[in-house]
Amino acid sequence: MAHPEFSIVVPAYNESTRIEHALDRILSCAEQQGWDAEVLVVDDGSTDDTAAIVKRWMKTHPRLHLIQNPGNRGKGYSVRNGLLQAAGEIVMFTDADLSAPMEEADRLLASIRDGADVAIGSRWLDRARQTIHQPLYRQFFGRCFNWITRTVMGLPFKDTQCGFKAFRRSAAQVVFRLQTIERWGFDPEILFIAQKLGYEIREVPVTWGHDERSRLSYLKDGMKMLEDMAVIRANSIAGRYDEAIAEIRDTTSMVTRPVRLAPPVVVQPSQDSVTK
Repeated sequence: MAHPEFSIVVPAYNESTRIEHALDRILSCAEQQGWDAEVLVVDDGSTDDTAAIVKRWMKTHPRLHLIQNPGNRGKGYSVRNGLLQAAGEIVMFTDADLSAPMEEADRLLASIRDGADVAIGSRWLDRARQTIHQPLYRQFFGRCFNWITRTVMGLPFKDTQCGFKAFRRSAAQVVFRLQTIERWGFDPEILFIAQKLGYEIREVPVTWGHDERSRLSYLKDGMKMLEDMAVIRANSIAGRYDEAIAEIRDTTSMVTRPVRLAPPVVVQPSQDSVTK
């Protein structure tokens, strides 16, 4: 089967109440938009029947695939695991709650086709596109975290945390091999790495509605994300990203096996030709 143009990765942990709705929306949208697309659900060690539901849908949808992590590793690990296995020329990930409607993927695809290497959905570039607003306390903590991210890591984006991002496959294969953060703090890291590599990153306003069932705790997970940013900054100062990038670009160990040619066939002149 030929590689699809577009891969959609959905990280999922105990999503039995939402995964069928997400699959229906994603697969229906792909059909309506005429996308040449595959869908990969990455099960992050769910203890409910998330995987069983996906397997049931796979029986009637040949381009739906299930990837299962070795236990519960985190959203960052799930996204990396899915995108590195995706076959599309453009790869993206979206949250299972579909806070950004799947139809909005066309906006990310357009940016990639227009020359961007990375397109990130943004809730804050055009606030009028927010259909259901977050509670004020979530907005406050979110804006504080974004300010710290912009200041500490030098990322010029209004929204680093929106779970709606697309990549040219060639860029994703490099960026996600360098990723080290496996849980909620992975978004700033992959953008930091992409920026360091010189990839063109475009922030795209998308329609978005808050889902009250979000599992992110701004107190507990927010502190862990700040810790992750400190780790990213320390790795950068220590030159660890530069070393890893150099290793990826070093092709000296990629030795092509020598071609063994058969010895030339020597045609001996016949006795008759010699006498003539």
